[in-house]
Amino acid sequence: MGTLDGQTAIVTGAAQGLGKAFAECISAEGAKVYICDIKAEVNDVAEGIRDNGGQAEAFVADVSNRSDVENFVAAAAKDGIDILVNNAGKWKHTPVTSDWEQTLADYDEIINTNFKGVMYMSRAAIPHLIQSDKGNIVHISTYYVLPPKSNGTNPPLTDLYSASKWGLNGFTAAWSKTLEPHNVRVNALCMGATDTPMLRGLYEGDPPADAVDSWMTPEQIAGLLIDLVNEGPDGRTGENIGAWVGVPVELPPEQEPHHKITGIPVE
Repeated sequence: MGTLDGQTAIVTGAAQGLGKAFAECISAEGAKVYICDIKAEVNDVAEGIRDNGGQAEAFVADVSNRSDVENFVAAAAKDGIDILVNNAGKWKHTPVTSDWEQTLADYDEIINTNFKGVMYMSRAAIPHLIQSDKGNIVHISTYYVLPPKSNGTNPPLTDLYSASKWGLNGFTAAWSKTLEPHNVRVNALCMGATDTPMLRGLYEGDPPADAVDSWMTPEQIAGLLIDLVNEGPDGRTGENIGAWVGVPVELPPEQEPHHKITGIPVE
């Protein structure tokens, strides 16, 4: 018996890294998972889940494409939707000195996935989450939006990525208030360095061993997500939940309402 028996979850960007770990961990807790990615390898993830006795359906879909989103959510909604994990995201260097053509291309690539994609998925899923009466939306954000605990937060060459994640704060705050009467909770996980293909790409696939040894794992973050969902309908909502290298990966005490998004501890 799992803690999520009988529930249905959507995980975006699930072909690898954090999304794959979220899908596998949610499935291991008994939920049926619907997963999507622009990469065909998402089908292999679903097959692996089924091979391990879980229930999973995969779709090759782009969260920044409205038709893809509507078709994907409609398929999942046949089983009801209880959990939405907005994980799909892109990262790249976007220096403010780029020429106009590059700037606009970068804007479309980053914002369409990291921000508009979250809006599309959530708008499509929310009517079904309301019917669940125990719904959860979890945005996958970054520790950039929380008070820094080390140097290197908000690096100067990632303005569009940073802006996209700060923008999620507006969704988290507003939706949590609107959906609370419907027993739908809205939170964000905001983690630092985690061992994913995205992070390894910064080192052209060959990061220093001492760096890798310090990184958190996707499985740790997935465990944090399960703990968050398992708080149940009376759990926290509207909160940015941080995870930092060198700090235990665990749910912190619930913040006071005026500190939920900022992450500034209450003295």
